[in-house]
Amino acid sequence: MFHTDIAIIGGGPAGMAAALAALEKGINNITILERDNRTGGILNQCIHDGFGLHYFGERLTGPEYATRFLDRIKKSGITLMLNTMVTDVSDQKIITAVNEEKGLFQLSAKAVIMATGCRERARGALNIPGTRPAGIYTAGTIQRLINMEGLIPGKNIVILGSGDIGLIMARRLTLEGANVKAVCEIMPYSSGLTRNIVQCLYDYDIPLKLSHTVTNIFGKNRVEKVEISKVDDNFKPIPGTQEFIDCDTLVLSVGLIPENDITEGTGIIMNNATGGPLTDNNLMTHVPGIFSCGNCLHVHDLVDYVTEESILAGQSAAEFIYHPENINQNFLEILSGKNVRYTVPAYVSKDTKNDVTILFRVTNPLKDCTICVKLEGSVVKSIKRAKCTPGEMEKIKLTSDQLKNFIDKNAPVTIEINNTCYSYVE
Repeated sequence: MFHTDIAIIGGGPAGMAAALAALEKGINNITILERDNRTGGILNQCIHDGFGLHYFGERLTGPEYATRFLDRIKKSGITLMLNTMVTDVSDQKIITAVNEEKGLFQLSAKAVIMATGCRERARGALNIPGTRPAGIYTAGTIQRLINMEGLIPGKNIVILGSGDIGLIMARRLTLEGANVKAVCEIMPYSSGLTRNIVQCLYDYDIPLKLSHTVTNIFGKNRVEKVEISKVDDNFKPIPGTQEFIDCDTLVLSVGLIPENDITEGTGIIMNNATGGPLTDNNLMTHVPGIFSCGNCLHVHDLVDYVTEESILAGQSAAEFIYHPENINQNFLEILSGKNVRYTVPAYVSKDTKNDVTILFRVTNPLKDCTICVKLEGSVVKSIKRAKCTPGEMEKIKLTSDQLKNFIDKNAPVTIEINNTCYSYVE
């Protein structure tokens, strides 16, 4: 049995930021466990720029962004265990892992931070009819093949889903000489960032077919063509709208799933809307001393937001180690009201003395809308927005004084979006 103060599972941007934040709080015995042979996670294959605009105030590529943190990790004394697969985490904060050097081993920790990232939905989760030929890839796999291994997967491409990785790969494939024939999206709107829709599709005249999905795949050894159809309001294919597109490659960009197989094994309460754990305003799960941050908590649109959130997780884990007696089990719920799909955090400690930033996503694209925070039906705070889209995270900050009103009345915080409630505009 090995021992550490804080064990961090995952060496991507979330794990590294959390480790450095805990170190700055005075915790010196920190261990990062990473299953890959390098840190950085998905950033290593994201060679396009645009990372770091919020956090560093400059445009960086994914590897550049990751290196900023790795350089600090190397100088910090933080223990970094690469090629290490974690197989289990108990509610007593005992981690079971395996690597080539130590074999199967256990690590006990005073606090654990889950920073395991997310994974892509593959064809098996979509139930697309048709044959099972070669030439079907997830967008992340395509990204790795091109950017890290120098391989072009095909020449005539159809992309299903308008997630950010898919949009970025539409541009990347075009620049490499491939013909991206269409990007199909089952929703009546794109799920990617507006800037990616413009810069990756419109600037290259790549068709975006909304309310369309792939309804059949043809090909014996290799994809030869796909059938796409328009869908109705219930996302069912509309008979007679089929069209066929000749292609040799189908790219799936149909969403990301928080990676929580290990987390679920601890019995932690999960959030059905996000696929991650339910956490309080300190990012602690209902199991004292186990925290969650980054894309395993909920899928982010910007790595800068992952970093900001993970810094809070590292600081909170350090505070837990210093003052475990301060654990508070009295919480206020944060409720998702009209047009809000989920919120992070899901509840707020009644003992909090700090401001709390609430992150959330909307259920549908909205224009000329107002984000409202309500206390028993009355508006406590509101912010006007020209538009809100499901692909872009929204946030609102409640001051400690504003939270005190909810705490005094023991009433839940409700976040909703509509066009009528505004009394305080920020």
